[in-house]
Amino acid sequence: MPSLEHFRKQAKLYLRWHRERHYPVAAMIGWLLPRFHNLTDRQILESSFKLSDAQELVARKSGFESWQALTKGLHAMTDQTVQDTSTSAPLAAEPQLFVLNIEASCAFFEEKLGFKVRFTYGTPPFYAQVGRGGARLNLRHVDRPVIDQEVRTAEDLLSATIIVDHAKPLFLEYKEAGVTFHQTLRTEPWGARTFIVKDPDGNLIAFAADGN
Repeated sequence: MPSLEHFRKQAKLYLRWHRERHYPVAAMIGWLLPRFHNLTDRQILESSFKLSDAQELVARKSGFESWQALTKGLHAMTDQTVQDTSTSAPLAAEPQLFVLNIEASCAFFEEKLGFKVRFTYGTPPFYAQVGRGGARLNLRHVDRPVIDQEVRTAEDLLSATIIVDHAKPLFLEYKEAGVTFHQTLRTEPWGARTFIVKDPDGNLIAFAADGN
């Protein structure tokens, strides 16, 4: 079982990474700490971030609501919880989409799908991340399509699946915005409600909810 000293060192490391403007830690902060949810990575790195914030980050990453809860719960953790914490169970996934124009793709996700650009790299940009709620998509520039469009369309080759609470309101929002659908809203045989959006590069992005 990791010791309290291990968690203290981890918190200090995250604090140092924030001070050094390390973008990966900004993404983790935005994902795990509620008060940073609506900020871009750049805004997170420019915000005040204290040791107490880093300790809360460590606690939430380990499955606790606060640093105090972590310190009190260390000795009460079950063997399974210890195993899950030690092996760093995945917290989220960030699918990568291949696009021909980063700026155009970012504009699509912002203006049509309601995402926010979290960061862009390069001049001109060759890499970016967009997010909405807990969903994150990484955009990677390529000079030509890497997947045959006819095959992708015929075989429904998805680039990403995003889980949502309610599918119909989001579908209607995107319909009103003039989004191109590869598949309109439907109920799947297993009960899920899904629809699939096609971005300007032909990437297929599914949105799915548990039967609503």
